[in-house]
Order: sequence, then structure tokens, then C-alpha cells
Amino acid sequence: MVAANAQRGEIVAILDGRPHRLCLTLGGLAELETAFGADGLSELAARFSEGRFSASDLTTILAAGLRGGGAPDVDEQAVSKMRCDDGIAGFASIVVRLLLATFGQDATANDEMEDSDEIGPFD
Repeated sequence: MVAANAQRGEIVAILDGRPHRLCLTLGGLAELETAFGADGLSELAARFSEGRFSASDLTTILAAGLRGGGAPDVDEQAVSKMRCDDGIAGFASIVVRLLLATFGQDATANDEMEDSDEIGPFD
């Protein structure tokens, strides 16, 4: 059985009929910044919060998540051949769950935090 640690931003998703752990690690987020031409995590979160994804976007995000979840050899080509229940809607749902696990329910909270004088929850 594959388990996910929500504290680390992990999720479990069924791809090709098998459970897989996905996690966007710091390295994976850096890959996504480069792939999407984002200038930092706030810009990346803002882009994702728009909710508009191409098939290529989904493939790139899923590949980064699978690598972060413990499948280092999975690339975009391998993801493009995978199957998912509910087809493209299923892939989109997995990506949304992964992004929510990574950035939280409100990705704009990061922007609000940057504009405040607070250091974090331990001020």
C-alpha cells in the first residue's frame, strides 16, 4: 500500500491502475519555475491559481510530482503514456490535489504574507 504524508505535501493518485505517491519537492518546484518561466514561487502559485492548464502543463506537473514522490526515472514522455480513470478530467483532478497539497487552499496567501511585516506563525 502506498501512503501519503500530508504534512509533506504528498498525495496518492491512481495512474495506470496502480497507486503512486506524488510530491512537489523544492527541486520539483524549481523545475516548474524553469519550465513555466516563473520568477519565483509566488509567480508560480499565481499562474496555477488561474486554473488554466494545457495537456503539456499537466504532464510537466505530474512528472515533477512523481519524481518527488519517489519515482526518479519518470519523465514527461512516460507520463504522457499513462492512463487515468476519468481521462483528462482525472489527470486535472490529480494536478489540482497536488497543487493544493503543495501551496495550500489559498495560493494568494503567500502574496499576502510577503506584503506583511510578519515573519510567520511563530512571531
